[in-house]
Amino acid sequence: MLTRRNFTLSLPVIALAPMARSETASSSIAGHHTVMMLNADCNDANAINVFEPAILHIAPGDSVTFMPTDKGHNAASKRGMIPEGAEPWNGAVDEELTVTLTIPGIYGYLCLPHYEVGMVGLIVVGDDLSNLAKAKTARHPGDARRAFRDIFDQLEPA
Repeated sequence: MLTRRNFTLSLPVIALAPMARSETASSSIAGHHTVMMLNADCNDANAINVFEPAILHIAPGDSVTFMPTDKGHNAASKRGMIPEGAEPWNGAVDEELTVTLTIPGIYGYLCLPHYEVGMVGLIVVGDDLSNLAKAKTARHPGDARRAFRDIFDQLEPA
């Protein structure tokens, strides 16, 4: 069954199929990433209001598009959880938003309508964890506290 989510997930494949053999075409899409804003996790219907992926590793200068795959979500950076000198962002609800992140470090972000229930994510730019300790001191309401703790646990080696 073709749903909006399945269609959205297939778009990169559809768009790249004609260019699969072209080196120039594939390098032109390098450096661009997509984070879907979802009502439920694609692999776990019990996990509601999520960003997919919740953790994203990118290179400095790469761009990230927050895709409103399901309605009722936005993406906004979390104060105190972005590197010094980085530009914060705050997209409107149901708005596709693209940000380019040039300063290495950790960027915490959230969906304002669903922040308290734990709809949060993290972008690591350039594998730089230098602001990790500061990001961990940010305060969060409700389930966002647990959600960020789970994400931080995934970043640190066991």
